[in-house]
Amino acid sequence: MTSASTISTDEGDDRVAAQLYSKVGWRILPFLMLCYVVAFLDRINIGYAQLQMKQTLTFSDATYGFGAGIFFVGYFLFEVPSNLLLERIGVRKTLLRIMFLWGIAAVAMAFVQTPTQFYVLRFLLGVLEAGFFPGIILYLTYWYPSARRGQIIAMFMTATAIASVLAGPLSGGTMQYLNDIRGWHGWQWLFISQGIPASILGLVAFFYLQDKPEDATWLTADEKTALRYQLEHDHKDVEASSHANFWQMIQDPKVYGLSFTYFLLLGATYTMVFWIPTLIKSWGVADLLHVGLLATLPQIAGIIGTVLMGRHSDKTRERRWHYVTCVVVASIGLIIISFSHGNLLASVIGLTLAGLGFVSATPLFFTTTTEYLSRASAAGGIALISSLGNLGPAVAPSVTGYITATTGSSLYSTYLIVAAYILSGLLLLTIVKVADPNDAKS
Repeated sequence: MTSASTISTDEGDDRVAAQLYSKVGWRILPFLMLCYVVAFLDRINIGYAQLQMKQTLTFSDATYGFGAGIFFVGYFLFEVPSNLLLERIGVRKTLLRIMFLWGIAAVAMAFVQTPTQFYVLRFLLGVLEAGFFPGIILYLTYWYPSARRGQIIAMFMTATAIASVLAGPLSGGTMQYLNDIRGWHGWQWLFISQGIPASILGLVAFFYLQDKPEDATWLTADEKTALRYQLEHDHKDVEASSHANFWQMIQDPKVYGLSFTYFLLLGATYTMVFWIPTLIKSWGVADLLHVGLLATLPQIAGIIGTVLMGRHSDKTRERRWHYVTCVVVASIGLIIISFSHGNLLASVIGLTLAGLGFVSATPLFFTTTTEYLSRASAAGGIALISSLGNLGPAVAPSVTGYITATTGSSLYSTYLIVAAYILSGLLLLTIVKVADPNDAKS
């Protein structure tokens, strides 16, 4: 193995650079992924809990749809302030605050009795979790240049698919086998068992992570110099902005175009994620554990697709058409479901294909976004795009739920989701241009 003293700042030394980034990745990425798994479980477990909550609480489908969506309103309001604060106080204090408090709110979900209590806690969960995702994306830009960011963001975001793989059997099994233990319902144990780990990980993050490479005692001086050199000589694959500060960034129309692109992507994706358990149950699958197991298939496909697309995107130094490919694949999967007419095998194939597409799309979107934003505007820009985009899940589940209830069929809702995916791909192609290869390195 190459010694630390031989690490060069020559960008052509790919082997040495690969060893350095492998060291960084193994140190920070597994922990960040674990945190995101827990975050995503707390965000989507309502989709499974509501299957059993309906038996003990008189909540309608509209109540669950509104509760699922109001989470993102709280998220929207506090993402930008949280990320700007992270830039000042660092990721350690930020994750301590975010994860410890949202864990408490997640556990409190076990004790809701009225729709109002349900809405308030879902809103608070969004407020308290706000800043987690954009904060991690910003944190990764402190460690990785653009050329390596596609794969690393993709790997980080496989946590959402891993969480969804775990959510099915874990949530279904918890509700089935812990029901009536100590007089509590299975859905109560679900919220408690998946909320406590968040608070614990918040405490661990404070002691385990470092705010920036310069603070990492596990890196040598030469390794820190090599990282700093590659970050300072970062060559982007898409046409980048020239924002000098946050205020210039918020006046850029492209930022709002990217926000709407993410609004469409996330609204369509979370509609799928929230209603996958109900969708599978409508195919005649009655056992909750079986529902959970079938729900893992699109996520497993998504994990594989995310890693492969991220690697290929970095290798080819291309982002836009990789993203378009993903949303088109998701759309094809949904169309297959629409025309399967209840055939279980065809429906599962369509759902798996849809998962392959929509899980792989989000990392590519944020890889593109981090390249477009300047270093001076990254903290506020990532958070603003994320927060505005998160209004999509606040709106889409309620809209599609209303359409389905009004028409008596999920077909038109599915068409709306397909349209959202396709439009998001067209927008990204239009808004973000390919970088001029003759431009000087930034």
